[in-house]
Amino acid sequence: MLNRKIDKYLNDYYKKSGNALLITGARQVGKTYSIREFGKTFTSFIEINFIENPDAVGLFKDAKGSADILMRLSTITNVPMIKGDTLIFFDEVQECPDIVTAIKFLVDEGSYRYILSGSLLGVELKDIRSVPVGYMGVKEMFPLDFEEFITCVGINENVIATMKEAWIKRQPVDDFIHNKMMELFRLYLIVGGMPAAVSKYLESNNLQDVLAVQQEIIQLYKKDIAKYDPGNKLYIEEIFNLIPPELNAKNKRFILKRLNENAKYERYENSFLWLKSSGVALPVYNVEEPKVPLLMARSRNLLKLFLNDIGLLAAQYADGIQMRIIKGDKDINFGSIYENAVAQELVAHGLWPYYYNSKKRGEIDFVIEKNGKVLPIEVKSGKDYVYHRALSNIMDCDEYDIPEALVLNNDNLSVDGRIIYVPVYMVMCLEKELLTALSYSIDLEGLK
Repeated sequence: MLNRKIDKYLNDYYKKSGNALLITGARQVGKTYSIREFGKTFTSFIEINFIENPDAVGLFKDAKGSADILMRLSTITNVPMIKGDTLIFFDEVQECPDIVTAIKFLVDEGSYRYILSGSLLGVELKDIRSVPVGYMGVKEMFPLDFEEFITCVGINENVIATMKEAWIKRQPVDDFIHNKMMELFRLYLIVGGMPAAVSKYLESNNLQDVLAVQQEIIQLYKKDIAKYDPGNKLYIEEIFNLIPPELNAKNKRFILKRLNENAKYERYENSFLWLKSSGVALPVYNVEEPKVPLLMARSRNLLKLFLNDIGLLAAQYADGIQMRIIKGDKDINFGSIYENAVAQELVAHGLWPYYYNSKKRGEIDFVIEKNGKVLPIEVKSGKDYVYHRALSNIMDCDEYDIPEALVLNNDNLSVDGRIIYVPVYMVMCLEKELLTALSYSIDLEGLK
């Protein structure tokens, strides 16, 4: 069994809220497995898969209300429906858009708890995030992040707590722990976070078996692409296939001319959006200035494109690269691999990254918003990590008011002024701050 952070989230959500929950995310990230495991905490768990049971779509056709739907539901399941202790799981809900409307009435009725999931929800149900407000939450799942990965391979909570404490205190970790974490990070670069790949590694320790699983997932993604691009009107597969070589290029920016000499972003925009909406790719857009809010400074057509899972990226590089990565072969360009792992980690933690590029000041690998400020992040896979012209340039610019910056690298933690040199695995310590309640009242005395 793989321990996932979503497990705690589900328990907390259903204790605090009576609403339904929609789990989104790319194929093969473990949505169905985690929901089934959570279902074991209820006396009754009912799973309705709208692909395996297409007749179930009719449950919601012309139904007169929640009582009508529940009566129909009872006719297609042998599992007892126990009021107050039954979780009903609607899977592959993209095949049944009517469920989005119906869930409001089912939640209002209140006898049972509901959870939903499906494939390609970002593509199929573009407006699902906005409805039904007040009756259904939305949680996006990603592949296992690095902390989940090391937990699954056997690192105990005390070691993880020690690393997080070192991060908070800005102190180096024990050298033995550091070296082991770097070894595990290189392993993560190969295995990645797809649950099937992680499970295969834990079962066999055979990286060839892991590679076979990853290649099956890549083929599954390509089948999805082919299904939604039958007339070649979009260029999704071309873009998908170009992600590994584009990341290996010098500036890692996605160059449209590699698709077509006369290519313009407007022509391909829907393809990029499909890859993002399906969860397959992570676009990281350029910002013109490192100022909050970063979204306001985003360039729409300048971007880097990363894969949703570092293991899938490594699986598309040359055969035999796996052992060379584990050994830290100096002849390999780790830049693109490290950056993809960092982008994946930031997104999984709710910290959507951008990158900064200026002819005057240079390029910063990532910039994120943290505690209301911009946090620049450089990713260095070599030994010359203390050289970072662009980072120094923006840190010296009073206009940007940047309190600190991170340089992720292979060495232990150290601090030099406002620049923190952090072992790359410590990206797992970067978390989105929790929102605090905001209250504000206006004194209307004299106006009443």
